[in-house]
Amino acid sequence: MAESDSEPVTSGAGHRLGAPETLGISTLDPGHRPPPMPPGRHVTIRVRMLDDTEELFDISQKASGKVLFDLVCSHMNLIEADYFGLEFQNHQKMIVWLDHIKPIIKQLRRPKHTILRFAVKFFPPDHAQLLEELTRYLFALQIKHDLSSGHLTSNDSSAALMVSHIIQSEIGDFEESQCRSHLLNNNYIPDQMPLIDKIMEFHSNNRGQTPAESDYQLLEVARRLEMYGIRLHPAKDREGTKLSLAVAHTGVLVFQGHTKINAFNWSKVRKLSFKRKRFLIKLRPDLNQSSYQDTLEFLMASRDCCKVFWKICVEYHAFFRLFEEPKPKPKPVLFTRGSSFRFSGRTQKQVIDYMKETEFKKIPFDRKHSRVQHNSRLSPVPSPRHNEVPTASGAASDRVDSSPRRHWTESALVSAEDPSGSRTTRASPSQQRSGHEERTGSVSRTEDTRGSTRQTHPEHLSTDVVSNSPHLSASSGHSHGMVNGQKSLELCSHSPDGRQPSPLTSPLLNDACSIRTDDEDEVRRKRFPTDRAYFIAKELLTTERTYVKDLEVITVSFQNAVGQDEATPDSLKNIILSTFEPLHTFHIGFLREVEQRLALWEGRSNAHIKGDYQRIGDVLLKNIQGLRPLTAALHKQSEVLLELEKACRASRKLEALCRDFELQKVCYIPLTVFILRPLHRLIHYKQILERLCKHYLATHVDFRDCRAALADVSEVVDQLQGNLIKMENFQKLLEFKKDLIGVDNLVVPGREFIRLGCLSKLSGKGLQQRMFFLFSDVILYTSRGMTATNQFKVHGQLPIHGMTIRESEDEWGVPHAFTLVGEQQSVVVAASSLTEMEKWMEDIKMAIEMAKTRNGPSSDLVTCNLTDIKDPSPVSENKAPLVGPPSGQGPVPLSVISWYRVQSLSFSESCRSLENQLSGNLLRKFKNSNGWQKLWVVFTNFSLFFYKSHQDDYPLASLPLLGYSVTIPSESENIHKDYVFKLHFKSHVYYFRSESEYTFERWMEVIRSATVPSNRSRVLKSKESHPH
Repeated sequence: MAESDSEPVTSGAGHRLGAPETLGISTLDPGHRPPPMPPGRHVTIRVRMLDDTEELFDISQKASGKVLFDLVCSHMNLIEADYFGLEFQNHQKMIVWLDHIKPIIKQLRRPKHTILRFAVKFFPPDHAQLLEELTRYLFALQIKHDLSSGHLTSNDSSAALMVSHIIQSEIGDFEESQCRSHLLNNNYIPDQMPLIDKIMEFHSNNRGQTPAESDYQLLEVARRLEMYGIRLHPAKDREGTKLSLAVAHTGVLVFQGHTKINAFNWSKVRKLSFKRKRFLIKLRPDLNQSSYQDTLEFLMASRDCCKVFWKICVEYHAFFRLFEEPKPKPKPVLFTRGSSFRFSGRTQKQVIDYMKETEFKKIPFDRKHSRVQHNSRLSPVPSPRHNEVPTASGAASDRVDSSPRRHWTESALVSAEDPSGSRTTRASPSQQRSGHEERTGSVSRTEDTRGSTRQTHPEHLSTDVVSNSPHLSASSGHSHGMVNGQKSLELCSHSPDGRQPSPLTSPLLNDACSIRTDDEDEVRRKRFPTDRAYFIAKELLTTERTYVKDLEVITVSFQNAVGQDEATPDSLKNIILSTFEPLHTFHIGFLREVEQRLALWEGRSNAHIKGDYQRIGDVLLKNIQGLRPLTAALHKQSEVLLELEKACRASRKLEALCRDFELQKVCYIPLTVFILRPLHRLIHYKQILERLCKHYLATHVDFRDCRAALADVSEVVDQLQGNLIKMENFQKLLEFKKDLIGVDNLVVPGREFIRLGCLSKLSGKGLQQRMFFLFSDVILYTSRGMTATNQFKVHGQLPIHGMTIRESEDEWGVPHAFTLVGEQQSVVVAASSLTEMEKWMEDIKMAIEMAKTRNGPSSDLVTCNLTDIKDPSPVSENKAPLVGPPSGQGPVPLSVISWYRVQSLSFSESCRSLENQLSGNLLRKFKNSNGWQKLWVVFTNFSLFFYKSHQDDYPLASLPLLGYSVTIPSESENIHKDYVFKLHFKSHVYYFRSESEYTFERWMEVIRSATVPSNRSRVLKSKESHPH
């Protein structure tokens, strides 16, 4: 399969490099010689090397791709050839890898006019596995090529750091005039001019670094980048959203732009296939997720695009996951089904074993562009100028200071994953692209891989192979550089017995030590303002975006679905139109002004040159004053609710239309909550202005406007406060009316909701779980109905008037038990904890005291049809929590969540959740995953709602927070990131990252408002102040 000695090489590249005439080792086993060249007409093939020079090779047209690849590798005396491949543009203008099995004549239509490019194909998780200096040099050239072409992106600091290592290897130690002249004559990265001073600063810190050490440091920085080793393949999801697919050693990745939004680890993938333009990922069942999706479908540009990407995935999976090369399938006698494509070459394990068992003589090679000559093993040419982009760590400390020389001496201990690359199988265009970036990716992770808090692709990074490189020991701690303002930590660098862990533990298998740096977030942190006032203003922007979307639910979605129907009375249509349309129009303009101001504040426009733009008070003052004429519309919110309830009572058809509307994806919370949004939004403005005034000094230019705006909005809020509390209570009664079966007149004047929750009722059958609803005049106890709906069946009622309450734990021998003694009936119930019992008893006693001030019992007691029904058994404590309804099934009622989570909820806590709405971008990570997924998150109504972006009309998923705890991850959880909080309920754990200290504090504050119970309930008649 490889070239014989008799075959001539057109150009004397070996002589040009001063290299001895040798066939090299390539992927042939020790002691074997290449087979003879097949007979047939010869053709000259042009191959462009990684240093952009071109070499000519004479080969038989009938020879396989493997023969040509071995010729190229032997020309360079390249031993670790398995990481590399030859790529070219086929007749369909797609970049594909040369198939090692097929004859060249079947792959290249016009061999004389086709240029093949020698490039990195497989990117191992740790570049310490690359034992040969030549291999690392070639990987460094690939990185420089990817940087200059824009495939590898990073922040400015990382880019400058990488360029400093490149010029250190090319011109040697820092000398100011020489360095500046070299940078002016050579362009390594796009838009290099503004970074020249920073590059020179980093270069001055590289004194004494040899070219080999510079290559090593370059790989060390590059491997931390999000796009390291990634080649994107355009695709779309089922909704038509533009995405990109990529493959890495960990599995299949999904990107939106240059942000990774999802990852499918090889261990979770059952099958990859394609059908016409559709690329299919079939997943293994996940017992931890209630909503399991068996097959994911992506639409690509053509069938060929699908096949190209599928081939790359097959090769990556085989190289990194299999122990040996898969055997070819026997040819069917009659007909074939599906593709016969397979991976051809050595796997990662075979490469590692081969390099461990074989000793090679090191042969020096020349670096084409380097003025610093250093004895190195043979290699072709270095690449000229290439742009580079390092990791999120931008500081000089990002550099890896460990001495590569020590690494090379111990290189025998580090296994290389290359050999299979030389026999690589056919590849697809996408693989080539992925290959390039993954090339970069594989090399650059060395010893640091598992050890640092940085990561390349969010999931790519599982560093299983610990670098054997000695230079990583003491000095590697700071070699990783600064990540998120903290030094990277070196984790898992050695096994307990002091030996290096086996490199065969593929990065795919070990997630514990993989830590990633999210480059884009670091870029934002360093590029955008860090003032607390900026993040407060940004909260105004993010929540205003959500508010405008909520208004559109009423003005657009509801109007289209219900407002046009003849069953909807004109009075309801008119009041909705006159109330919400002016508000919607006003807030669209307000949102536009806030977006423009934030763009100036962030410096995304030249307009900031004209004056002071780092303020938001003037925008708020202007618009709050503009909102005052619409205050009359805000007073109409109660009329809208009353008119809607009245119309639904009068028309069964309208009631059904409203119920169907709430089942739509866009209606992610109850319809009545959307109607109250304008009142809640005023409270949000007041909270934001209070934080701004507290932050600013009295002398600040923005303080006066903020204080004036706060005075205006406080006045409006005070006017609407009483009406808001009544409307929130009315909204709750309407919500419970839909949740309860057997209630005729729940919504009556004077009835106030106080608390709902689960208690165990003692009966002849023992303790049975019941859902209790506490109102100001009656207690209802219910259970889940036997219907398919989320409704509760009422079992009985206890009038508050004349009721007494006492603890009865000792009397019945039941923990946390208390007795409700009514005029006609007594009930013994038990709470789940002492805290729950105290909250229930306190609220019931308060309701009893309020009832005494009324004249006699309420005449509006609930009338129920108490038919006999079988009591369902209590919910098991180990039952998985409810995570939200499937798409299009409407919001899950809080009563249902409370039932499954065995929690209680007071009226004040409910109001607080609605008034503490927050939205913005967060990075989410699951307990057992490596990747951070960027999502637009909205908190309201005790739940987190997840979107792809703020422009989406409906959420992808939701997470009810009742019963969850919010904490900060412990050291043992290995979440070495700033501003991370953890949500956990039993075995369910989620990690979230925010962008700043302020946003972290705000998310913790609002989530705690949903997870930490308040001390007292808020009732309409109570004297407590309304919490904001």
